Amino acid sequence: MRYEDVVSNVRVYGLEESVRGSKYPMAVDLSTVNGEITERTLKLARAVPGSGHDNFLNGVIVQFDLTFTNKAWVEAERYHFLDFVSSQSTMHRITKFDLDKAYIEYTDPRIIEIMKEKTREYNELQDDIRRLKAEGKDVTTLRDLSAQKYLEILYSNPAGFKLTARMTTNYRQLKTIYAQRRDHRLPEWRAFCDWIRTLPNSEFIVREDEA
Repeated sequence: MRYEDVVSNVRVYGLEESVRGSKYPMAVDLSTVNGEITERTLKLARAVPGSGHDNFLNGVIVQFDLTFTNKAWVEAERYHFLDFVSSQSTMHRITKFDLDKAYIEYTDPRIIEIMKEKTREYNELQDDIRRLKAEGKDVTTLRDLSAQKYLEILYSNPAGFKLTARMTTNYRQLKTIYAQRRDHRLPEWRAFCDWIRTLPNSEFIVREDEA
């Protein structure tokens, strides 16, 4: 899996300003401080996580579109500073997706066929409700059945379903993610870590012995 399959529309903000800010603790005259990357900058960036010395990495903000499966999203939610801007929604639109394209290649085709059958039944039921309502007929029973069918679809949807979200995070959180996920069993995480290595000054995040 390529990193382009999971990450797109990347923007990085505050890199030079944060490098400059990393020099404040040792500065007296701030007019002499600049955003040049020095050996001390790299030493701070590569400090042990949790030591606080790499705190300036919080100021390097990264925003991007991330496409993960349900399985990977559950794991991503453990990272407190990997924040959702907005995302696609199964709750609102599960019956509208092109299910032939919505699943990762490891999803059993038999399960996909079940999902296609369930969504087809639901959508046909919606058509019936609209038609009968236009005819002035009572659709209470069909609405109850429709609600049940929708829950069946939501709860039957396999972990291989892909959703895209707009995310915001920072270099410090990416440093943690890279250390924990670069050799992960899920190919999505490995692809994500491949992308991290393409970021500007990724040496702040990735040590040479970790690449």
